[in-house]
Amino acid sequence: MSEIRYKLHPISAFLNFIKGLKELIFPFIIIFGVNLFRGGGETVAERGVQDLIPVFIGAAVLVFMLVSGLIKWRRFVYWFEEDELRIEYGLFVKKKRYIPFERIQSLNYTEGIFHRPFGLVKVKVETAGTGKIGQAEVELTAISREDADRIEKKMEHAKHHSREPMLEAEEAIEEEVRGLPSKTVKTVYRMSLKELIILATTSGGIGVVISAVAVFLSQFADLIPYDAIYQEVVLFLRFGYLIVALLIFLILLVAWIISIVLAIFANYQFTITTDEDHIFISRGLLEKKKVSVPFKRIQGIQISQNPLREWFGYATVTVESAGGTFGDKDEKIRLFPLAKKTTILPILKELFPDMEWEPVMRRAPKRSLHFFYRLDFFWMFPVAGLISYFFYPYGLFSLIIFPIVILFAVWQHRTVGYALADRQLTMEFRTVSKHAFFMMKKRIQAIEVTQSYFQRRKDLASIQATIKSGMLGATARIEHMEKEDASKVLAWYEPSDNKTADLQK
Repeated sequence: MSEIRYKLHPISAFLNFIKGLKELIFPFIIIFGVNLFRGGGETVAERGVQDLIPVFIGAAVLVFMLVSGLIKWRRFVYWFEEDELRIEYGLFVKKKRYIPFERIQSLNYTEGIFHRPFGLVKVKVETAGTGKIGQAEVELTAISREDADRIEKKMEHAKHHSREPMLEAEEAIEEEVRGLPSKTVKTVYRMSLKELIILATTSGGIGVVISAVAVFLSQFADLIPYDAIYQEVVLFLRFGYLIVALLIFLILLVAWIISIVLAIFANYQFTITTDEDHIFISRGLLEKKKVSVPFKRIQGIQISQNPLREWFGYATVTVESAGGTFGDKDEKIRLFPLAKKTTILPILKELFPDMEWEPVMRRAPKRSLHFFYRLDFFWMFPVAGLISYFFYPYGLFSLIIFPIVILFAVWQHRTVGYALADRQLTMEFRTVSKHAFFMMKKRIQAIEVTQSYFQRRKDLASIQATIKSGMLGATARIEHMEKEDASKVLAWYEPSDNKTADLQK
């Protein structure tokens, strides 16, 4: 039994306070801002005490959050016992959590701006039983790098000696852990400055920035003087549409620059390292993050290319994993945020030698082409007709949408396809971006074949494969393939000897 109890660093109390404050930032801005500065220019002393009650309540909440953070830090301890990571926390209700080292899938590290000056890290313990999206089994808010390495070594010791008797003395255990041979860690990829700049400028983060600003402003919808703004906008429009267009361009330019800076901060020094059991991905400038992905948890690989990146030969590679995320949400783990496809493929072959990365794809038949665009006519005809009628003759330009949609459908038709190997299914399709899913047979959760009434008349079918990824899974779907191809995929996937798929019913 271990007698050593380890505590979090004292800065954990402050970090807990900051975390709670972030969740209440908008209510606090309203409470402190609106209540202190409203009142037609009256000072705080000239107003009644009752007007300051919301401020007192807000201040009390702040004090409570600070005290709560201190108590959480003081009562949180962890130790090692019987090949388990054990944790105890809580003031009035003590809670204990025992996590066998065998169940721990990965330890993910984060170094924020408050961690790095003290040489600390935040450790997220991911297990096979992690249930909620993006939520770790255990989070150690701030511990030293030495303590984080101790947890990792204890975990490796337990996994390599899972059924051996425990040593009687803690000192003997520590000595054995220190004596374990260290795994060989190899760096397989480091993002160059050129790739980082291209990633930042083509990331599409401008939409995220604009959405964040819109969400922020929505919190003050009741305080915004829309009538006055409307009058100002009407006055401004008198200067001409060119000035308005320039202003919109400048706003979008600023949002784009902000998205570039955020992307550079998030992916700075992106590095991939591996040992025999894990892939380690680290990135970040202000906040360094490191996630470990066990090879055995990887369910599939997705290679994606938006049209611009496809044109220049760049791609993004996403790991579909049954555990492990970047951040507090169910964020997909990007093995390559952006790299040349010629650079990606040799590394993927090295990391996953059992998979085929350049298979010969079987494409959709020519007779299925019109299935990719004919449903769009149901909305294109009335829209184009109404625009042409009410805005004649300029509305006739709306007819350009027909060749555009048909060309896009041809583009999709030429992309969709699949490839079968003994133990692997590869599916390729296009939304706007091109996606290729690489899945091992043993990792596929389900394969579904569907046929609409019109597909049955043309002997066509759609094929969908699902693998476990996060909480909802990841799905690849190829539309309007030969019925015979769908039968082959079903027969390949069926575990029984009877591998005949009847699609007549």
